[in-house]
Amino acid sequence: MLNSRRTLLRGAFAAAAALLILPDKLSALQRSPQPLPSPHAPDQNAPAGMDGPEIIKPEKSPRNPVNQMQIVALVQQLYKLSAELKDEVDHTNLSSTFPLSIVKKAQQIEKLAKQIKERTKG
Repeated sequence: MLNSRRTLLRGAFAAAAALLILPDKLSALQRSPQPLPSPHAPDQNAPAGMDGPEIIKPEKSPRNPVNQMQIVALVQQLYKLSAELKDEVDHTNLSSTFPLSIVKKAQQIEKLAKQIKERTKG
């Protein structure tokens, strides 16, 4: 009988302690932590426009129609050369020898592609 009283008293003390401690723990869990400001964030107290000079973007020049037509002609020539190279490769037995004409045509295609790239840059 003595053990049952001790067990009953221990349970009662544990419940009383839980009731005293639990509200503090719950309130700590319910409060969300306040976010800290980033050290790299801009200063909100600084006046606007004082960060530095405003960046001026250069205006795009109007497209030159002559240059556009030249680019179209170069692209058509590139397409023609690449089709010729494909036909030449298809009709050649590449396992025995590698023809020099294929290398030269590939170099022409590279030069033409570089010209087109330079013209499109402006």
